[in-house]
Amino acid sequence: MNRKKDVILRATVALTENYKKEELFMPKNNRELPSRAAVIDVVKELRSVIFPGYFWNDSAAKVFPEHFAGYRLNDLYDRLKEQIEIALLYAQPELEQESAEEEADRICAGFFEQLPEVQQRLLKDVQAGFDGDPAAKSKEEIISSYPGLFAIYVYRLAHLLYKEEVPYIPRIMTEYAHGKTGIDINPGATIGDYFFIDHGTGVVIGETTEIGCNVKLYQGVTLGALSTRQGQQLANVKRHPTIRDNVTIYSNASVLGGETVVGENTIIGGNTFITESVPANTKVSAKSPELVIKKSRSAVSKTDVWDWQD
Repeated sequence: MNRKKDVILRATVALTENYKKEELFMPKNNRELPSRAAVIDVVKELRSVIFPGYFWNDSAAKVFPEHFAGYRLNDLYDRLKEQIEIALLYAQPELEQESAEEEADRICAGFFEQLPEVQQRLLKDVQAGFDGDPAAKSKEEIISSYPGLFAIYVYRLAHLLYKEEVPYIPRIMTEYAHGKTGIDINPGATIGDYFFIDHGTGVVIGETTEIGCNVKLYQGVTLGALSTRQGQQLANVKRHPTIRDNVTIYSNASVLGGETVVGENTIIGGNTFITESVPANTKVSAKSPELVIKKSRSAVSKTDVWDWQD
């Protein structure tokens, strides 16, 4: 007996009841959220403007760079402005369409005016990556393939919109990068020039983190909060650490707390857990656990070579 019809009917009735009860499913202001796909497309296509010749097959970028940049930016401006307007209207039900459009245009204008500065900062990040990684064969390799640089690129775009208090879109951007790279940079973090993330997987940088210039992080580093048990009561409270200039933090280190400051020129070793400030010009390391190395018996078969004797 085919139960498909009965199951679908019952599920439909129950789901419809849930829709009616919960505003999250069916917003009552009849407004929509910004399109995640549209926002991600803007992020993808802006790369071709920031780094022409790497992510978009268009010969005009070399022959007529001003026409290439102008054409791309004109299109991207309209698309991003539309998504910002949608986000503002959804987050502020009392906002009128005309006011939302005007505010979206103001924000979008400021965003695009700052793109040349973002491009210059990203070139510094590329330089930091090349200077800090002996495995890097060229700067071109870093631009085209390093996940750390991609995560930083997306963060620097998202941070511009975060500062303007644009709802939803900055986090859509950085979570897109998080999903692609395993690097989670909250758009609210403040990060200086010549920033480099090597390898990158598992790096977490919290919303109120402050990072100076010439800072280098390795995989698994967490710049996080001591506790989030108070939840929304901690919103807008500094709960993540401050990292001064010229600091290197090695893999799987955790630096936690809003009052924690890592002084300049400091090296944080791997697998350390830091919840208090570290003075400048310091090296911090975790005491290595004792290793016990046992040798296999001298004459054993291949099948039981690791059946050790104490």
